[in-house]
Amino acid sequence: MKKITKVYTRRGDQGQTSLVGGQRVSKASVRLESYGTVDELSSHLGLLASMLPEGEDKVMIQRIQNNLFNVCTNLATDQEKTPLYPSAFLPKGEIECLEHEVDVIMDMLPEKQGFILPGGTPLAAQTHVCRTVCRRAERRIVELSETATVSSEVLQYVNRLSDYLFVLAKKLNFIAGQSEKIWQNACD
Repeated sequence: MKKITKVYTRRGDQGQTSLVGGQRVSKASVRLESYGTVDELSSHLGLLASMLPEGEDKVMIQRIQNNLFNVCTNLATDQEKTPLYPSAFLPKGEIECLEHEVDVIMDMLPEKQGFILPGGTPLAAQTHVCRTVCRRAERRIVELSETATVSSEVLQYVNRLSDYLFVLAKKLNFIAGQSEKIWQNACD
């Protein structure tokens, strides 16, 4: 692995940055907003991972963070001008892996009805923060896909990821013996 010897380049001082392939774009572009939000999600997942005990959930979160690097590479590539690098593709089976994890968690949880309020334990609350940032990333990626080519696997992965984070929050509360708060309509 090559050592990073310089962090600043001064090339972005005027509000532009380079995509994969070298094209210069505004830092305010929807493309930058989409992969910037994915990067924000990865940071929130890093906080979650730092709070999780060693075990399968922590390993899964770190696996997801690695996959999000692939997602960012995909989104940082203008596919009309630059072919996708191999690192822009998710490893085979990652969408199915998330679906499997959702199914396993759902099987272990008791059946509850109603909308839940985000919260519970600090771990579950942080997982809900990750879920909502994931949903925002998905909205930004959908917006980008309306004007540029976005790989369908990226949209599928981010959509499944928010589902996984939702059930992971429920699992973390369940394991801790923390009851979830069900939304109560104040008008009822």
